[in-house]
Amino acid sequence: MTRYLLLVSATLLLTFLLQTAHGQSAAISGMIQDTESGEDVAFAYIHLEEINRTTTSNNSGSFSFRNVPNGTYTLVVHRIGYVTQNRSITVTTDDEIEILIQLRSTILTGQTVEVIADSEILVGSGMEHASVKITGDELRQDLGTTLSETLESRAGFSQRTMGVAPGRPVIRGLGDLRVEILQDGGKSSDVSWTSADHAVSLDPSSAEEIQVARGPAAFEYGANALGGVINVVKNRIPNTVPTRTTGVLSAQGVTVNRGLTGASSLNIPFDPVVVTLQLNGRTGQDFRAPGGRVTNTGILSSDNALGIGYIKPWGYAGLSGSMYYNEYGIPPNPDGGHAEGVNMEMVKYQGEGRSEVLLNHDTFNLLELRGGFTSYHHAEIEDGGIVGTEYRMISHSGSVKIRNQEWGFFESGLIGIDSELVDYSVFGSRTPNSTSGSAAVFAIQEIDLGDLHLESGLRYEYHRFKPDQERNSPVIGHVRERTFQALASSIAAIYNFGNGYYLGTTLMHSFRPPSVEELYSEGPHLAAYSYEVGNPDLSPERALGSELFARYRTDSAHIEFSAYYNYFNNYIHPQDTGEPNHRLPEFNNWQFVGARAAMYGTELDAEIQLQENLVIDGTYTFTIGNRTLSDEEQEQAGLEQKKQPLPMIPPMEGGIGLRYAKSGFSIGGRLKFAAAQNRTAEFESATSGYTTVDLKGQYRFSIGNTFHTLTLNIRNLMNTEYYNHLSRIKEIFPEPGRSADLLYRIYF
Repeated sequence: MTRYLLLVSATLLLTFLLQTAHGQSAAISGMIQDTESGEDVAFAYIHLEEINRTTTSNNSGSFSFRNVPNGTYTLVVHRIGYVTQNRSITVTTDDEIEILIQLRSTILTGQTVEVIADSEILVGSGMEHASVKITGDELRQDLGTTLSETLESRAGFSQRTMGVAPGRPVIRGLGDLRVEILQDGGKSSDVSWTSADHAVSLDPSSAEEIQVARGPAAFEYGANALGGVINVVKNRIPNTVPTRTTGVLSAQGVTVNRGLTGASSLNIPFDPVVVTLQLNGRTGQDFRAPGGRVTNTGILSSDNALGIGYIKPWGYAGLSGSMYYNEYGIPPNPDGGHAEGVNMEMVKYQGEGRSEVLLNHDTFNLLELRGGFTSYHHAEIEDGGIVGTEYRMISHSGSVKIRNQEWGFFESGLIGIDSELVDYSVFGSRTPNSTSGSAAVFAIQEIDLGDLHLESGLRYEYHRFKPDQERNSPVIGHVRERTFQALASSIAAIYNFGNGYYLGTTLMHSFRPPSVEELYSEGPHLAAYSYEVGNPDLSPERALGSELFARYRTDSAHIEFSAYYNYFNNYIHPQDTGEPNHRLPEFNNWQFVGARAAMYGTELDAEIQLQENLVIDGTYTFTIGNRTLSDEEQEQAGLEQKKQPLPMIPPMEGGIGLRYAKSGFSIGGRLKFAAAQNRTAEFESATSGYTTVDLKGQYRFSIGNTFHTLTLNIRNLMNTEYYNHLSRIKEIFPEPGRSADLLYRIYF
């Protein structure tokens, strides 16, 4: 805690010293109206993307941003039921800029248009970047218990599960540390990446948007995110002053586990101070599968935060503190592990300080400073209340970023440095306590050359892993300090052919050091039914990734097709050896190994307006993953077999839906399918294909100065019994059966 307080104090002191040197700034204000009726549009979400400022339109449709530095920005305006609008705004003086934004209603969930200058010419899409965002209807209609459940219906996304609570997103077959999960741009700081029974320590119920950074943009957060970076935006530190107290209240009920969720968010202005309060609670009993109740799968969680922001013409500074608590169960394994299952208890305390300072410089216009502290504790409770395995992690992080305008060849971007120090302890196994530290420097830049948009990124990282003592283990070998360093790079190019047609490509060279668990793990993981064996001799994982995508976006259709290929020279993964552990023969040894591997596939995401009130949508994802066998393995398997499927690769999957929408009301259905997955690794079970049916309905209405949404989802309508290939309990338990989910949300 002392180091965190010193870091925050240094951040605020530096902010104060830089106040006298702040550069020119402007205020942006405006009105948002309905194009057809001319009525004011309240509760619209407005986002200045390049400097990450957000606000909400008030009851009269007006909004404002203060202390905006000189530069060119993308103003994104989103409101449920309307076309999201992207508008380029250039700030060059101290004057206040006033704009009128007219939104057009739509029945497409992800429609975005770009407004050129101040004209009302709508051309194609503003989605010219490799990254994507999930907001509004898309976010509310798919909101689930976990982040992975919320995202799984999108093309390319799957979820690794082990019950209801421990779900983690998988993108194009890549999961764990290859997909970085953030909250408000900071690391989630938990151990969900270490094992399938560990839950992600954030609740999506209060998310304002979910950003998926791909390509060069991902290098702002790490060099290892070949699959992408998922940033859950909650805006816990205020950065603008609202004209009034604003907030959101929501309640959700789920029948499959008799679950209840309540969430609230308040933004209270005391100009120039703003206070944010977020409260979330969730409870659920054992879920029901088509064959009956799956025991020990209940959940009880709470995610609460308090933030304060100080907003002045020179920028802003703020602090936030949060507490996340989660208590959930892992189902029993009759053939091994615990017959009654394992109960999990985790608690995370997190604090953050952040500041942005306007700079008086022609090129560099904004300085961002961030410092964070996290204390995480996770206990796995066995029969009789005995703590079997216990994790403790204390992390400190800090970053400095400078955003630029025109700089040499480039038009905009940012450069920065970040670092992290982690104390990691595991009790209940022979995995040694350890400390790890990392430091990185990165640069991300963009330029538009006519109709060609270019993004580039570089990131250099240094990592050190140090166990509390060196020793020779007869199981895993020489436990010792390891250091890793490398340069990662990426480039993306997107060409606008006009009339809504875009063609783009992304190339990436990524770097990932082995984790503490992959290096030093030694002991049983009862909740995951395994005995994990680390490898202190592992080399870092390096990969070359490539993607080619084509987009078509108009007022009545969104279609995107992608093909991708990722090659790993040392793909690190736990491999079931098929050998019982000599100490605990009920568990197999899972050995962390590295191998040359490749993943490739295709992806389709489409939404087409068939008639005035009728929309059809569809998704499709197919990924293949293979590893090259070592010379020793080839001798044992026969010279003709040189490759073997990678474990835990999702099958071909997708869905097709039909939706009718009119005057704030929508209703529709979706057919979801997955093919059989018979391309399995050694000792991995195959799964059969399946088809499920979902129904969705939503109604939006206003009462006085409040805006309401009522969303009903009926999942797995036919109560189909099916098995998720990425579930660690797929040999024992199916996925949840029929469920009715009702979400009621009030904006005020």
